[in-house]
Amino acid sequence: MAEITEAIKNEVREIVLDFFAEECETDISKINDTTNIFDDLDGDSLMFLELIEIFKKKYQLDIELKTIGKYSVQNPVRTVGELIKMQLLIIEHGNNIVNI
Repeated sequence: MAEITEAIKNEVREIVLDFFAEECETDISKINDTTNIFDDLDGDSLMFLELIEIFKKKYQLDIELKTIGKYSVQNPVRTVGELIKMQLLIIEHGNNIVNI
């Protein structure tokens, strides 16, 4: 778990935007917080897993996928902005994300 700084917020945003631009073959300038991952980018749930693995390695997170799954059922992610927010919460709270 880590304290979320502006640098981390910017880094997470950059990683997420770059990831979707590359994976969905979309110009990064067309992706913003309100971009719907499924409808606008034709994204899928496997992309979420890839991103989670990227952040687990980058921030040495020890979080279980079932914990993220429990959180996601109660807090579904549809937009890029919601995904960025969830990633920041995972970095900040780890396995305690289900208790917030």
